[in-house]
Amino acid sequence: MKIKTIKELKNISGKRILLRVDFNVSLGANLKVDREESYRLIKTIPTIEYLTKRGAKVIIMAHLGRPHGGVVENLRLSPVSKSLSRLLKKKVLQSRTILGQETRQLIKKMKDGDVLMLENLRFDIREEKANQKFAKALAALGDIYVNESFANNHRHHASTSVIQNYLPSYAGLLLEQEILHLTGVLENPRQPLVVIIGGAKISTKIKLIKNFLPAAQRVLLGGALANTVLSVMGVSVGKSLIEPKMFGEVKKIKLTDNKVVVPLDGVMAKNYQAKIGRLDALADIKKDEVILDIGRDTIKFYEKIIKSAKMVVWNGPMGLIETPFFARGTAALIKILANSRAETIVGGGETVQMIRKMKLENKFSFISTGGGAMLEFLEGKKLPGLKNIIKK
Repeated sequence: MKIKTIKELKNISGKRILLRVDFNVSLGANLKVDREESYRLIKTIPTIEYLTKRGAKVIIMAHLGRPHGGVVENLRLSPVSKSLSRLLKKKVLQSRTILGQETRQLIKKMKDGDVLMLENLRFDIREEKANQKFAKALAALGDIYVNESFANNHRHHASTSVIQNYLPSYAGLLLEQEILHLTGVLENPRQPLVVIIGGAKISTKIKLIKNFLPAAQRVLLGGALANTVLSVMGVSVGKSLIEPKMFGEVKKIKLTDNKVVVPLDGVMAKNYQAKIGRLDALADIKKDEVILDIGRDTIKFYEKIIKSAKMVVWNGPMGLIETPFFARGTAALIKILANSRAETIVGGGETVQMIRKMKLENKFSFISTGGGAMLEFLEGKKLPGLKNIIKK
């Protein structure tokens, strides 16, 4: 496998580089980038500086939220460009259009090493529709396309995959690391390999589980998705979220060989709006209760398994982490992995946010910026945004 990266680019001084990034961050009430979300910007700094220090004119393309093809004032990218300016310690120019006259004028005035951010790509409905004309118009703004938006590479959109038909395309430094680390997990994982999978729905993770079963020593489950597996195993989960339509798929997995590990106990409450709950064995759950986190015995059991691993891959929280009381299981695993000697690779927006909130991001071997993209890559799927960047 060969990855086309920006390190191959020569003599880029004065060249217009179209840089697609993932700046789909949460903005607070004051329309400023939340600290926990700023990592998305921080991760792109090395690539931006690599290009600007070599005299390139960097034109950033990004999206924010779901404006559904119309202009939404509180989804403009100006707060993001201001945050990026502070991180880069240089002014980032901001256009209030994508392809309009203002954009063309700003590009014309750009000096070598300047950075310009275009307006929210999703203000144009053609972005998500992968419109050829829109992609071609975007491509006309630059000389070279650089993909630094791993989190969006599983989507066939104008600015991620179609634009590559019209410009020479390369991976940024972050995207290169995403590909290398996740490919290593698939092709040459360190053994014993332990995989932790959490989240709400088994339907979104079943392919991932199946793909890892041949190589993983253990696959540890948590979050609401574990409820469906527990139900198939004959364990009562009260009125917890389950997916009956997935029972057939779950039954295809060998649940008797101890590779797939489910929670032993949990934190239960009467409903999903509860602020606190009670800890008990799953066998003692009441019919009107829901499971909202893993319990202490599960944490201890998972810790014992993790200590035997040389590589741990984790995607998805163990509980309803929006409520602090039900975030304790996820927090406990974060601390366990932060002190592990294993190579640790973590992804998924909620999990990563919590790691940053706990200020433990430097304790992990690699933190992926992808959620859905990480899942699909680890499922073995070909991502549209990598079509001209990865060469076999």
